[in-house]
Amino acid sequence: MPKVIFLPHETLCPDGLAVEAQPGETILDVALRHHIEIEHACEKSCACTTCHCVVREGFDSLEPSDELEDDMLDKAWGLEPESRLSCQARVSDEDLVVEIPRYTINLASERH
Repeated sequence: MPKVIFLPHETLCPDGLAVEAQPGETILDVALRHHIEIEHACEKSCACTTCHCVVREGFDSLEPSDELEDDMLDKAWGLEPESRLSCQARVSDEDLVVEIPRYTINLASERH
């Protein structure tokens, strides 16, 4: 069974966490099941960027993003080549190392 390794995040997962995942499960669902409360303002409908994550290892094992996800990612805070929306990226048969960005576009706008 593949593992998802969440790198430490100051508020959501200070110590990091390595957990087993079911193939086909989204990164967001894996996180939520293990009490890592990644924001998901659109309720997993690919209509915002609050669940943006960066897949540091295992990115190539994911199904490619579709046009809608790519359009949403263009609006994400801190976009990187390995960025995905965690509500859309489904675990396959390889382990993943996932970084949850420190800021989301919602958090950035609330601070200014």
